[in-house]
Amino acid sequence: MTGIVIIMMIEIEYLHTDKELADVMIRRTTTGKMASYIQDLIYDMKSADIPCSFKETIIAEGKNDVLINGRTVEQIIDGLEIRHLDVEESCDHGKPSKILFGRPTLDWKKEYIEDIPDTIMKNAIAKVYADERQKEAQ
Repeated sequence: MTGIVIIMMIEIEYLHTDKELADVMIRRTTTGKMASYIQDLIYDMKSADIPCSFKETIIAEGKNDVLINGRTVEQIIDGLEIRHLDVEESCDHGKPSKILFGRPTLDWKKEYIEDIPDTIMKNAIAKVYADERQKEAQ
């Protein structure tokens, strides 16, 4: 008897218009920078032997967004508690802390997907990965 092997895949699609982004204070100020950011994430996942792909789609109008396996980041993280590690849980416990100036790590202007914090994007990808692995195990 032969079995069917289903390979889990993380598919990331960046949907965006050709319009310039109105806010110059966001993390990635152009759609090109956002696409490059996602491509860097794809490279990191492929380096870790995680099957993944990236597709960039230009839309005529509408909200710029990122889909991970067909779901928006907001749909994926809905209900997740994303928090900083407690001091005891962190890798740098006992080391001097850095004092950082600027925006808080989890601050996000949700009207711009290009402003998504790295922590939230990686949590969304990790959630999809875990969901896919769970489906694969069933």
